[in-house]
Amino acid sequence: MMGPLAGIRIVELAAIGPTPFCGMMLADHGAEVLYVHRPGAPPDPRDPLLRGRVPVEADLKSSGGAAHVRALAAGADGLIEGFRPGVMERLGLGPAELHILNPRLVYGRMTGWGQTGPLARAAGHDINYIALAGALHAFGRAGGKPTPPVNAVGDFGGGGMLLAFAMAAGLLQARTGGRGTVIDCAMSEGAALLMSMVWGFRETLGWRDARGVNILDGGAHFYDSYETADGKYVAIGAIEPQFYAQLRAATGLADDPDFDAQMDPAAWPVLKDRLAAIFRTRTRDAWCALLEGTDACFAPVLAMAEAPTHPHNVARGAFIERAGVVQPAPAPRFSAPQDSTSATTSKS
Repeated sequence: MMGPLAGIRIVELAAIGPTPFCGMMLADHGAEVLYVHRPGAPPDPRDPLLRGRVPVEADLKSSGGAAHVRALAAGADGLIEGFRPGVMERLGLGPAELHILNPRLVYGRMTGWGQTGPLARAAGHDINYIALAGALHAFGRAGGKPTPPVNAVGDFGGGGMLLAFAMAAGLLQARTGGRGTVIDCAMSEGAALLMSMVWGFRETLGWRDARGVNILDGGAHFYDSYETADGKYVAIGAIEPQFYAQLRAATGLADDPDFDAQMDPAAWPVLKDRLAAIFRTRTRDAWCALLEGTDACFAPVLAMAEAPTHPHNVARGAFIERAGVVQPAPAPRFSAPQDSTSATTSKS
């Protein structure tokens, strides 16, 4: 496929979670991604994370399989792997060996804890990495225990997507400087990086190290989800004064002086209870008819089965179907800049 990475060749060694997500991102944007898998385990066409690959069979533990990967790397722009530290070196496929064959190779390494440090060789999963990063502590309701945000923050946001960005940066560096690089992408550090704004809020907005009491974690009445009359939910994010005013007007609270205290955390619990009672008076569809498309910062909380059929998602082509599986479409999208002459509207 064409795309901004057309002409780039990536060798991806089969792994789980963040590594194939990175490979998907690169393939979605035009790179030729050679998916090296063990014999008898080709990529499943139903798995969105494995779309767009060129399957290559190789047993990395055999001398022939390792030699095949070395040959592929010699002619590639990049390689991504998700093994524990030291595994690739034991296979004779570490960056030192491959850079002898291809000095321009961008070598991306995806791990939970990083290539070095006391935990580098320990097993773990997303929940462990985001826990150590200070991120998991922030997710959950007031008075409740930390709630895992599935594996979006560690594996995919702080892992696969960060590695995809790093690969693109490394490829650019290799083209301009003539030499490759080794990328040490740790999900624990990526998860911490995703929390950068909150780290700033601790200093500028008095963000507290407690769940469900802050402006963006469900503590504020104007930034939360609410149950509707039919047992479904809507999401409200009316932070700015002008958007908050629209929310108040739509819910009949424009003249209620209690709601003037928008930014007073002490008032939030009571105001939240009052808003909750109001949202329970109508169905989700009724609230959509009233608020969707306004500047009240409103959206229905859609289940995964519902999201692909929402009119906005349909209009944008936000979901596609491949191999009979509905899945998110490649994102973000690229287009050629509009010609300024064709953009000019003639006047008669």
